[in-house]
Amino acid sequence: MKFTSKIKALSMMALVFTLFYCSSDDQSNTPEPIPESELVLTGTVSDFGDTDVLSFSSSQSVEIKGMYLTANVLVEASDNFQVSLDDATFSSSVSITKTDANSGNKTVYVRFAPAETAVGAINGTVLFKSTGANSKTLNLSGTGLVVGPEIYNYQTFVGERLAFGGGFDQSNTQTFNLHDDLTDIETIKMYVKLRCPSGGCDEWDVYANVKVLDTESGELYELGRYITPYWNDNSQLDRGFEFDVTDFKSLLTGAVELRIRTECWNSKGYEISVDFDYIEGTPDYPYYAVSRVIAYDDWSSSGVPYGVTHNFDLGKTVIIPGNAESTHLRTIISGWGHATPNDPGGRGCAEWCYRTHNIVINGANTFEHYMGPIGCASNPVSNQSPGNWQPDRAGWCPGMEVPVRKDQFGSSMAGTSFVFEYDYEDWVNNGGNGDAYYATSTFVVVKSNTPISKPTVN
Repeated sequence: MKFTSKIKALSMMALVFTLFYCSSDDQSNTPEPIPESELVLTGTVSDFGDTDVLSFSSSQSVEIKGMYLTANVLVEASDNFQVSLDDATFSSSVSITKTDANSGNKTVYVRFAPAETAVGAINGTVLFKSTGANSKTLNLSGTGLVVGPEIYNYQTFVGERLAFGGGFDQSNTQTFNLHDDLTDIETIKMYVKLRCPSGGCDEWDVYANVKVLDTESGELYELGRYITPYWNDNSQLDRGFEFDVTDFKSLLTGAVELRIRTECWNSKGYEISVDFDYIEGTPDYPYYAVSRVIAYDDWSSSGVPYGVTHNFDLGKTVIIPGNAESTHLRTIISGWGHATPNDPGGRGCAEWCYRTHNIVINGANTFEHYMGPIGCASNPVSNQSPGNWQPDRAGWCPGMEVPVRKDQFGSSMAGTSFVFEYDYEDWVNNGGNGDAYYATSTFVVVKSNTPISKPTVN
């Protein structure tokens, strides 16, 4: 009996050893579990509200992130909605590489772009999908309106980096195809959007403008000028800085050469996008023509030296075509420098000193330009800390468009000639704190019900 018990005990020990050994061997050969792919969507969008058909709303954004994705992320918008990765170029779908998605949050911009038939309440979606992961859906809504004139939008520069150094340049020139039939175009608007590059924006408020080539003269005409904000971009404005450039409609048709420039002096600079709206309606006159009178506007220091003797040519003879039915002058001017003697309150010239300039026609003061406050502290582009953006400058503000000053002649001036002179208010620079400049461009614009040629400027 005892012998039999010993045999049973030994058998049980062998069985336990065998089970333990097999169990250990099985565990060592079990592969690590494969992490499950996942898409994580952060944020939502509100109703886009009323948007004209064949136009588009301002954009909203959400963030998408991948977890252990094995395939790219496809982002697809349903009809009447569009998506973008840079808030400049929008389409019905975009793709994010699995590497980019797995590396962190990626911003996706969404906007409402109702088609001609998308009138009334419109619902839609944005679908985020990647093979092997559960898809995510973003619900969208907006209201398409058939109101106002038809608008034709043309995107030109898109996120063009302008800077100084680092392989970048302060200027960029390209040719674009714009609207080719101006028959029913009442107004042309230009929008300039600034974005901070990944390293941040320029710390300073700098001179910047957009120009168009007049192929007849070979000269560049200043469409609009703006001063960049300190430290930031103009993303507080839905479409950026807005300029009415209808005066140049004779140049803004078909293939057009444009130049953008910022006076940044570091490698940060800005990413700049420019687009145009051609707005249908009944023009005041079907035919326009424009000529340059004076243009000292390439840089802030290209302006007319103020308070010192100079040889800049500020007097011109202008000949108006015989069929002109309307004639006006268009001027953009901004002062630069902190030259002395200071005005009361320590206001140096020409950035801070309030002055009154005159446009002299045939020897008489005819039009007046007051270079005074325009409300810098109320600028909607207010996120400029720690920059000195709130104190009023002389006729301009950091992070704003420089005003366009239009001077309408009381008569058509048809078939006449006149002597033009730009007269800066008298002041003498004592040389105590550098130079002062007034960057100035003036154009003469004529309109007619019949085809009209450019004014002649001698």
